[in-house]
Amino acid sequence: MASVTAALAVPALALSLAPGASWATEPTPDPTSTSAPESTPAPSETAVPMEEPTETPAPTESAAPEEVTTPTSAPSPDSTAPAKEARRTQNSDDGISPLSAKPYMGWSSYSMQVYEGGQWITADQIKAQSDAMHDKLQEYGYEYINIDAGWNGGQDEYGRPIPSTTLFPDGLDDVIDHVHDNGQKVGLYLIPGMSLETAQKALPIYGAPECTTENILKQPLQQGDYWSYGYRIDFENPCATKYIDSIADMLGEWGVDFIKFDSVTPGSGVSDLSMDAREEVAAWSAALERNNIWFELSWAVDINYADYWKQYADGWRIDWDVECYCGDEALVSWETVSRLFPRLSDWWRHGGPAGWNDLDSLNVGNGKMDGLTKDERRLAATLWATSAAPFYLGNDLTTLDPYGLELLTNPEVIAVNQAGIPARPVSTATKHQIWYALAPDGTYTVALYNLGRADADITVDFADIGLDGSAKVRDLWSRKNLGNADGSFTAESVPIHGVRLLKVTPAKQSVLTVNDDALRVKYAGDWARNNGAELPATSQPFTVAVSDTPGGGTPTPPATGLTVTLNDDDSRIAYGGSWGYSNNRGNGDHNDDVHYAEANGASFEYTFQGTGIQYVTELHESQGDVEIYLDGQLVDTVSTYRAPADGRLSQQVVYSVADLPSGSHTLRAVKKSGSFMLLDKLVVTLDSQLSTTSGAFNKAEPSDITVDLLRDPSSLSAISMGGVTLERETDYMLSGSTVTISSAFLGTLSVGETILDFDFSGDYLDDVHSTTADGDRVSFTFRGTAVSWIGPKAADQGTVDVFLDGEKVATVDTHAATRLTSQELFSATKLKDKEHTIEIVKTSGDVLRSDVFTYTVKKAG
Repeated sequence: MASVTAALAVPALALSLAPGASWATEPTPDPTSTSAPESTPAPSETAVPMEEPTETPAPTESAAPEEVTTPTSAPSPDSTAPAKEARRTQNSDDGISPLSAKPYMGWSSYSMQVYEGGQWITADQIKAQSDAMHDKLQEYGYEYINIDAGWNGGQDEYGRPIPSTTLFPDGLDDVIDHVHDNGQKVGLYLIPGMSLETAQKALPIYGAPECTTENILKQPLQQGDYWSYGYRIDFENPCATKYIDSIADMLGEWGVDFIKFDSVTPGSGVSDLSMDAREEVAAWSAALERNNIWFELSWAVDINYADYWKQYADGWRIDWDVECYCGDEALVSWETVSRLFPRLSDWWRHGGPAGWNDLDSLNVGNGKMDGLTKDERRLAATLWATSAAPFYLGNDLTTLDPYGLELLTNPEVIAVNQAGIPARPVSTATKHQIWYALAPDGTYTVALYNLGRADADITVDFADIGLDGSAKVRDLWSRKNLGNADGSFTAESVPIHGVRLLKVTPAKQSVLTVNDDALRVKYAGDWARNNGAELPATSQPFTVAVSDTPGGGTPTPPATGLTVTLNDDDSRIAYGGSWGYSNNRGNGDHNDDVHYAEANGASFEYTFQGTGIQYVTELHESQGDVEIYLDGQLVDTVSTYRAPADGRLSQQVVYSVADLPSGSHTLRAVKKSGSFMLLDKLVVTLDSQLSTTSGAFNKAEPSDITVDLLRDPSSLSAISMGGVTLERETDYMLSGSTVTISSAFLGTLSVGETILDFDFSGDYLDDVHSTTADGDRVSFTFRGTAVSWIGPKAADQGTVDVFLDGEKVATVDTHAATRLTSQELFSATKLKDKEHTIEIVKTSGDVLRSDVFTYTVKKAG
């Protein structure tokens, strides 16, 4: 990690007012009389290992002052009173507040702190950034100036932070006033926990005369933050909450508008609950909300607690630092940007007006420092915009180049970001990715990303984004209309690491499909996504043994298992970060090839339908630890290291899981350490959809082969061989649940074994939402002239009531003897072209599943 500032604004370590602050009501002591040391830089780059990309390196003892200084001011003695008029009136039901109704736009100091190799947040620097934003960017919506780690210089007698007098010789209030005078907002940085020394000093807690800092640490002591600054606070003691309140109210008095809360766990590299900041997050949330202060969590928070972060915060970092720690050579790299794609494929559905997925600083404003090509800079800006991520910059705003300004001030791209609709991928198992978002006005934003190594034509099939019909297409970066497209659109020659960003406006009377996990679909009650209620699309191999033996009769089918092997080059495996490919290695690899990554944080991911999976790779001295996530949860850390004296071992199973519930699962592996991480193959255990997995055919005595389907026969979408689809009613027939493969087709096969793939459709996009409680409801609001509700029927389902615009219009029975997918359960036509709301309410049955809403637009846009 590069040399960066290591003095963190830790609430328990360094907290009070800047001497000479304009809000001070008591005499200011001579700054030279305080013994609190100023911020000190971290060790040199060579002294800090890069095992863990983090927000800042572990701070030194001197970087976290413990000296107590004379207080210089205090807020109102009533610590529960608002420090300034609160505009943030959060709705406890949905977590949405006016403060965070849209992703924030602004600037953060941290990238430049890394780039400059030390302290970079002086008063003059912050004022210069504020002035540059005011002159160049503010009219486009940029408004936050956020001061990151290292702003503090000590603590007062109440254990609250004192801003550094070296960085801010005229007081932090002078800087805050300057930012506010420019019509902007100002942010600061904190981390969880409290030091043992602060607790032992038994400092009084401001506004709570019955409380001190003694006895508010959880016992036995638990580490409070990633860098071991302090210990976890015990919120069963009411004085702990009063302590947080006293700091938050003081920040409100200062005029602080934003807090970045770093090293939040579960997350920040630790998800085993050995550190857990959730109680402190909740306490800070309440205290900051009262003071109308935006609350942003960092870093790489655990997705398993996404609903918790959404309840208490306005935004949350979803991955490690975007900075490449390349010294003053570059701010970021292609690898630190591209690794966000697989992360967003998990996180996109958690973003929205209740809180935003934070991708870290957007560093695209100056080609001489960004570390990206022009195409990569535009791709990054597009990714931030389409993800509805906080749009905050990390460059020195005083040195933005013309191309950077062009990227950062395109009003149509900014509008995509501020619309607040996170894009979702069609698939991440490709280098040519399509991400899309459907707006309430019926228009789509579509981004075509080329993550590959050569220019490429990229085609979006409108059916893949839920559009049935033709559409007008506009390029948002060039701000040009591209004409009409019927069923699909092809962007030609998208450059390496480049993007095309489109607005797609459906033609009149187009039908739009909205999945159950879309932002606009609302749920009331105890609903869950998937959780075993889904029926995913899947493919199962069927082995045909072909012989040509006169008098041999029908041979015995070969014994086959229910496992499928995927080589590392299978297109369905999604690679995140920078990966290479190596073949003809001669080391005994499966198919003599591997994929490999060198950077920590690189990952691969594969979603499968089955009951088990094996991760197969090699063991070698050049390799290290790999984190294993199953269905989004960290389940293991495996070692792929082998001592030098023991040589190399190929095709080793380093992780295996079996007996999973039947359904869809996702395996994700992340490089943790070592020089390399390799993937050789994956072996998946399928959940059989066929009565047998093999058949046999003798050309000398031909006869048909039959096999029974073990799922809804209507879900058999195709049978194929080597990617070529067989002809139904010619090559095979389906009668009831029985498939008959014709002897005429089988006679064309070569002697030996041939694999036929049985492909089955499932629920739309392989997921559903479900509930077991009567009275639970799902609703969807749209503008259009027709609407349909589509979902499964099943033996465990019952009746629902359907309401349209608040009026009950139907009772629908969703029961069926077998599980059926994609059934039209309700439809209404000839509606007036206005906003409508359809609502589905469970009234009986063990479970209700909801899959899709479709609606017809009279005119989009």
